[in-house]
Amino acid sequence: MTIPVAEMAQIDPTQPAPRYAWAWIALFLIFGVVYLGSLATPALLDDADANHSEAAREMYVTGDYVTLHINGVRYLEKPPLPYWLVAGGFHIFGVRELAVRLPSALAIFLMMVLAYYWGRRAFDPRVGIYAALFVTTAIGFYLFSRILIPEALLSLLIATALWFFLTALEPEAKAWRWYAGYACAALAVLAKGLIGVVFIGAILLVFVVLTGDWRRWRQFRLLSGTLLFLAIAAPWHLLAGFRNHGFFWFYFVNEHFLRFLGKRYPRDYNKLPAYLYWSLHLAWLFPWSLYFPLVLKDSWQTLKSKVAIPRFAARTRLLCWIWSGIILVFFALSTNQEYYTYPVYFPLVLLLAVAVSSSEAKEASGKRSYGLIGATAVVAIASVASGCALVAGLWVSRHTPFVPDIGTVLAKHDLANDTLSLSHMLDLSGESFAALRLPAILAAIAFLVGPITSLLLRWKRRNWAATWTMAATMALFLFAAHIALRRFEPYLSSKPLAEKIARQIQPDDRVMIYGDQSFGSSLLFYLQRPITLVNGKSSSMWFGSTFPDAPKIWVNDDDLLRTWNSSTRVFLFVTTYQKTQVDSFLPPPKYVIAESSGKTIYSNRP
Repeated sequence: MTIPVAEMAQIDPTQPAPRYAWAWIALFLIFGVVYLGSLATPALLDDADANHSEAAREMYVTGDYVTLHINGVRYLEKPPLPYWLVAGGFHIFGVRELAVRLPSALAIFLMMVLAYYWGRRAFDPRVGIYAALFVTTAIGFYLFSRILIPEALLSLLIATALWFFLTALEPEAKAWRWYAGYACAALAVLAKGLIGVVFIGAILLVFVVLTGDWRRWRQFRLLSGTLLFLAIAAPWHLLAGFRNHGFFWFYFVNEHFLRFLGKRYPRDYNKLPAYLYWSLHLAWLFPWSLYFPLVLKDSWQTLKSKVAIPRFAARTRLLCWIWSGIILVFFALSTNQEYYTYPVYFPLVLLLAVAVSSSEAKEASGKRSYGLIGATAVVAIASVASGCALVAGLWVSRHTPFVPDIGTVLAKHDLANDTLSLSHMLDLSGESFAALRLPAILAAIAFLVGPITSLLLRWKRRNWAATWTMAATMALFLFAAHIALRRFEPYLSSKPLAEKIARQIQPDDRVMIYGDQSFGSSLLFYLQRPITLVNGKSSSMWFGSTFPDAPKIWVNDDDLLRTWNSSTRVFLFVTTYQKTQVDSFLPPPKYVIAESSGKTIYSNRP
């Protein structure tokens, strides 16, 4: 017998009602432990994290809030909103990691709040609580907020814009909701570029066509809303164009259209294989992603139900499907990174929350939801397998003494060929568990105990407790992940090297990186001084280097040798895979000032 979704949304009054007040306290506690507790550590990571943080730092120092700079070179690839927020944080908290990570944490907090209010208005308070809980505990939301990228902010602005536009279409809605939507769309453009308004516009276009709301186009405030949009989004673009010759071609054509087509210059990016692109979403939204069959069932039952479905609930479901589909298909066709689809996490979480809640309501009415139990069993199996793998790693490394520098027991690879953000995960080895014992133990406990407990609670129809047990499991896992990231700090960041250089360096000394700036970009942030690049003119530095005022920071091997043999003291950063090459031509005296995870700082003076 099919249970209409409208009936499934009603919890059996004989069952004890969840106490949503304590649920909010628990939500804030989980958010505080997972996100606020990880603001100050670990150190900024080399490559994008430190590069983007340095752009915000130089904005803060120079007072130029139009043209971004990294290492003194114009950096015109990105719009400014994330950097404005971080620079504002520097004014309040000082130049430190907390100020860098706070905007992303606040974006996730606001998504958590929005998820609750959206779920509550469209469905019921339980769905709202679950949506907020899933935002707070899904792996992808956390993982991709560990580096300074605009995805969390973009996702918040897209979600908020669509919320305002959807509620503006409701009967007797106030006009300000339209203008709030246009304002959020403009801010999305300042956060990530044209993709912000393209996604919002495409989603809304498909939605109004399918619902027939296009007939109400005169109510959309198109003229006044567009003027507001341009008033917010256009000034920075115009100023950047006037101050930087060639900006409009580079930013709009090269960085938007040619990037989508895979023809951007220089080619410093990659594309996930299709099977990874689609399947990794199971990891990014784990464990809730494994309940996705319930979403398909819930949507099918909604579609064929003869019981009237509340208007706003039905429209929310439709919007979430359109929202997810457009973004997923777009990036399946375009070049992509693992985190590019971050904006689909929010609508998928809403669909998952209502599906889980509806299945629990069916259980509360006395009918078994074997789909719900089955999904929980799959999560338990995957978690136990992961927990056993962690236990195996701990067992293999049981005789290995604790290793403070994890980089010494990781597999080595060529940094120059890393174009995907999580390629470092391929470097894990059995011995690396010697440096990861505490986080591995915590993660193993979470995976071996939590999901099985959740499954037992599901079987006993204690579904509210089962869902919260799963969420607590993920909170413990994410806490362990933060500890693991701190253990990876010597490998992923050059802060330890910067601290050793800072104790010796004098104003006239020179710091050099052999190769691309991204290899040791955190040196820039922590030393707060220009760095010379040896054979490193590539990637994001290309366009800025064409301007006449670009600092002379690029040199070749001959220039390095002349400086090395001069009276100037040099601190030279060298990665593991370039060490043999540098050792072959760099003459003595050559002193090792510092080493960390295979990265070496050479100097021509003791």
